[in-house]
Amino acid sequence: MTDGILGKAATMEIPIHGNGEAGRLPEDDGLEQDLQQVMVSGPNLNETSIVSGGYGGSADGLIPTGPGRQQPHSATPAGPGDEVARGIAGEKFDIVKKWGINTYKCTKQLLSERFGRGSRTVDLELELQIELLRDTKRKYESILQLGRALTAHLYSLLQTQHALGDAFADLSQKSPELQEEFGYNAETQKLLCKNGETLLGAVNFFVSSINTLVTKTMEDTLMTVKQYEAARLEYDAYRTDLEELSLGPRDAGTLGRLESAQATFQTHREKYEKLRGDVAIKLKFLEENKIKVMHKQLLLFHNAVSAYFAGNQQQLEQTLQQFNIKLRPPGSEKPSWLEEQ
Repeated sequence: MTDGILGKAATMEIPIHGNGEAGRLPEDDGLEQDLQQVMVSGPNLNETSIVSGGYGGSADGLIPTGPGRQQPHSATPAGPGDEVARGIAGEKFDIVKKWGINTYKCTKQLLSERFGRGSRTVDLELELQIELLRDTKRKYESILQLGRALTAHLYSLLQTQHALGDAFADLSQKSPELQEEFGYNAETQKLLCKNGETLLGAVNFFVSSINTLVTKTMEDTLMTVKQYEAARLEYDAYRTDLEELSLGPRDAGTLGRLESAQATFQTHREKYEKLRGDVAIKLKFLEENKIKVMHKQLLLFHNAVSAYFAGNQQQLEQTLQQFNIKLRPPGSEKPSWLEEQ
């Protein structure tokens, strides 16, 4: 009905009398009545309803929202627990906000350095020592890998020699005409197995010491280096931010931001300088420890290998006693983790 009324109103011509007043047509009264009917039957802005069941639903699907149709409810006052929860949520939000700002600044600084647009703080002497440490670690990892391969080969050789010695001993009893020949070959293999077990113990000790040096001592220093590099990136990011603010206009808002940036920059500067000192100290101690450990291990490796291939069983045993290496008897099981503690 509304479309018909609007169509009628859109095509209607309104005559104007000489005095400037609009003349009323007989159709005006009908149009005015129709408009009044539409306005009366339209929704009341103070008593709107939401239909939950779709068009043409029952009255049960209406949810009154007018001021006079609200369901009475009791307001629960906020307790101490609610205030604590809000406080924790606020702290978490602040942490996430600070982390987001810090990540953005560091990413911006990193990209600027990669594309050659930003400056970075460089300690040439310290950077050279760090690069030397990484190169040394790669070489020691190669030695560790080769040492483990040597251990595996020695173990396989011992198993073969032990089986060969048992075969010779068995044939010496079953072949009377070759009993003597099989007999001394069996004794030779048994002696080689004994010396091989001693050498294997020395090589295992060598590999274990190298593994500790590489995976624990050097890795611990490199972890501090990573923290130092992250602190250096943060320091440069906030330094760049402070420089940009210092070059900008000075007004009341900028001065406040400048003071805040200065305080944040000072915090990251102290963190950077502290970690730089920690890295320098750890690099110094690592170098001293590396020299001490490797001097002992290289001497052990040389003496054990030389004595083994020279067939000097006494010197080989003395080498193990010199470095306090105890061999487990053949067939003994590996100690449990409780015994290793």
